[in-house]
Amino acid sequence: MSTRLACVVFDADRPRFIADFWAELLGWGVTLDRPDEVDVAAHDPDGADLALAFLPATRAKHGKNRIHLDLASRSIDHQRLQVDRALSLGARRVDIGQGAVPWVVLADPEGNEFCVLEPREEYVDTGAVAAIVMDTRDPLRLAEFWSAASGWPVAHGGAQVAGLRSATGLGSWLEFVRTPEAKSGRNLLHLNLASFDDQAVELARLRAAGATPIEHDGANVDTTPGLTLADPETNEFCLLRPVRDCSTV
Repeated sequence: MSTRLACVVFDADRPRFIADFWAELLGWGVTLDRPDEVDVAAHDPDGADLALAFLPATRAKHGKNRIHLDLASRSIDHQRLQVDRALSLGARRVDIGQGAVPWVVLADPEGNEFCVLEPREEYVDTGAVAAIVMDTRDPLRLAEFWSAASGWPVAHGGAQVAGLRSATGLGSWLEFVRTPEAKSGRNLLHLNLASFDDQAVELARLRAAGATPIEHDGANVDTTPGLTLADPETNEFCLLRPVRDCSTV
């Protein structure tokens, strides 16, 4: 594979503020601090090099985000401690219709939902972030696209939930959960891919897999430094040039 999953990008009113929240919550560090971008990553990624990137953007949040993070826990006591820590850092409890579930649904200080999971065997070795979760109307179809895009194999797939994980067995899962709601408007969180080889070749491969270009202000995004695309359910993502730059879409 000549692309990799590089980062989860957050549109943010206050990038450094919200980056600090996530760094403190996850026990990660700020690896890039610029006016136009703040990145956060694990101090010891142990082979899992996924980052969180926070970029200044005008936010217009309507309903639940279609992408969110699930945080791992080692025990019920650890789950409780994580929830308390998140609340002390500025998170709040939210009701998205989850009902009586063993995980806890919270929102960060800018309203981005995330879950603190109860202990689960499949997440014992993921690190702080158990999974990046994407809402979808067709979990297996979207998992197959993102498997082709990222090179992560489909580890499990079904009508309700599908999941990918790096072939190395390191780091977070990428999971797709069925939801009846169709996407509306631009996502406040999106995924970015980094290209190692000829970007034009990678663009052609992604388009063959089902990606479509997105145009901004009448100009094709193929002319921009980071190529902005959409997956088969119109979730935005960016194909970055070989020089790493977690640019926004």
